Amino acid sequence: MLTWGNFASQLFNGLALGALLALISSGLTIIYGALGVLILAHGAMFMLGGYAGWVAYDHTGSFLVAVATGTVFLAIFGMLTERVLIRHFYKRPPEDQLLVTFGLGIVIVEVVRYFFGSLSKSVPAPDILTGTTNLGFMIYPTYRLALMGIVAVALIVLFLLLYRSQLGLIVRAGIEDSVMVGSLGLNVDRVFMAVFGIGAMAAGFAGIVNAPVVSLAPDMGEAILVQTFVVVVIGGVGSFPGAVLGGLICGEIASLTSMFDPAWSQIMLFVAMTLVLMFRPAGLMGVKGRE
Repeated sequence: MLTWGNFASQLFNGLALGALLALISSGLTIIYGALGVLILAHGAMFMLGGYAGWVAYDHTGSFLVAVATGTVFLAIFGMLTERVLIRHFYKRPPEDQLLVTFGLGIVIVEVVRYFFGSLSKSVPAPDILTGTTNLGFMIYPTYRLALMGIVAVALIVLFLLLYRSQLGLIVRAGIEDSVMVGSLGLNVDRVFMAVFGIGAMAAGFAGIVNAPVVSLAPDMGEAILVQTFVVVVIGGVGSFPGAVLGGLICGEIASLTSMFDPAWSQIMLFVAMTLVLMFRPAGLMGVKGRE
């Protein structure tokens, strides 16, 4: 039976899921917007950030150290991956880029499975954020409320970095004309390496802050990758605001639909994506693609 309490709870669940999808998708769309590469390993990076944080938590018992470790580790991993592998595929056909990043994702998953096994891992929320909070009209898990705030702050930081900083200015200029930016004495390759690191960092941060909500497992990135691509398509490929809007829309669709039948939650995401592609092929806030 549908009640106001159930509806409100699912609405908040949708906000929490939507914010998380927005953060992960923003990393994916940042990379595509700057480099023109769609990363099929993004879900694996989300998972890897969670595991890196779990290792830190297992050794220190500190949630803050776990979050910092997962975030920094994925930033470094992303930059190294761009330098060693991805940079060689910028001029290659899109199908080559998809295949190599798909293979990279498989390698990451299997390496994690080899070292940590297939059993799930968990990272508990900080003591101050455990339990529930009475909102007046319903009781809701405290950490889920905090998670929405944490992700919102992370999205604001990413926005300021891209649209209100010198690095963001160089990145956006490099997207338009990398030759001209290079002729001004700026090292575009280093900037693009930093962009890839930022995109991977967003996925890693999302992976560890979500660990108290969903247990870690090597295959956890597969489902999130599919949802992330739906978000990017709905919001508009290459659009940061579109990733945020698409994430919130998809989170609410998945959450509210699951009230009636959980099996339909994923189906409705693809229905929504199909409708957007039919009427707005570039997405709700799509930007002009790279040439």
